[in-house]
Amino acid sequence: MLHIATVHFGSPRWVEIQTRYLREHISVPYRTWTSLQGIDPSYGAYFDRVIDQAGRHPGKLNNLALEITHEAQDGDLLMFLDGDAFPIADPMPVILDALAKAPLLAVRRAENGGDRQPHPCFCVTTVGTWRDLHGDWSPGHKWTLPDGRRPSDVGGNLLRSLELTKTPWVDILRSNRTHLDPLLFAVYGGIVYHHGAGFRRGAQPGTRCPGGFCRCPLAAFAQRDP
Repeated sequence: MLHIATVHFGSPRWVEIQTRYLREHISVPYRTWTSLQGIDPSYGAYFDRVIDQAGRHPGKLNNLALEITHEAQDGDLLMFLDGDAFPIADPMPVILDALAKAPLLAVRRAENGGDRQPHPCFCVTTVGTWRDLHGDWSPGHKWTLPDGRRPSDVGGNLLRSLELTKTPWVDILRSNRTHLDPLLFAVYGGIVYHHGAGFRRGAQPGTRCPGGFCRCPLAAFAQRDP
């Protein structure tokens, strides 16, 4: 079983889009777990489990993982997926290939100033590995960039857990052929689209997309040759 943890906040604008792409591209049995703070509860019908939450994004992801690991088996897959992210192809071949090499795979946003940490817009591991790592999406741990800066961000503490336990992981990098923005509107590994800033005020699914999101999906637009 694949358990998918995703957080939506303040607006339902991504709910139908995300769940539709999940139905189209996830080729194994799966269960969706979500948080819908500030959203009409009727949107819970799109998901298998809705957990009542408050707080910041990393804490919500940690809490969803806590609920999942309480019910799931160690061998079950655990996927973290940002609310404004979704698969654009069947991710399972990439997931299974990566997990044959390392216990965790995740997006690494190298384009964001050289980020070193896993990013929760797309991350997959097993329930057992998440338990063993005492997985935590919170910022806190700092790392050193080539220019000497020492940042921390979401995923920092998970990076430190991986380092301390000497656990290898596979990074999934940006694969856009067309770059509408250096950070937003990203495709990773050819399998997942992440809009970026999708729940911030004024950020609509059709942002900067000629013809609107649903008629001209940014996910497909970003895959075109320039």
